[in-house]
Amino acid sequence: MADNSVITVSIVAPDGKVYEHTASMIVVSTQSGQLGIMANHVPIIATLDVDETRVKYDDKEDDIAVNGGFIEFSNNVATIVADSAETQNDIDIARAEKAKKNAQQRIAEARQRQDKAALDRAQVALRRAINRINVAGK
Repeated sequence: MADNSVITVSIVAPDGKVYEHTASMIVVSTQSGQLGIMANHVPIIATLDVDETRVKYDDKEDDIAVNGGFIEFSNNVATIVADSAETQNDIDIARAEKAKKNAQQRIAEARQRQDKAALDRAQVALRRAINRINVAGK
């Protein structure tokens, strides 16, 4: 019989599985705010923001940079389908810093041209880069 006090967490992105582990709790940032999910939580589907996802198990915590997507939780299985995601150990900090600088430059250029679509894209790129930097720095 399955253990009803743990949840299975799986994070996938377009390029494949990023993370899988059993956990006592997962914390995600949804468009409605932070959401903590433990075993036997009611089923839920929610859209995710660009932010870290924390997976807690034993006395440990894994941090994953999740850049949008959604979470589905049902029957003690949490599945995150992310636009992109990286575990803390897989993040190239130098690449993330470069992406941050590029995004900041694109924001300045878009503001100067008054290009709302380019500004929106650059702001998302900046949030993703900052998210990766924050998760890597933990």
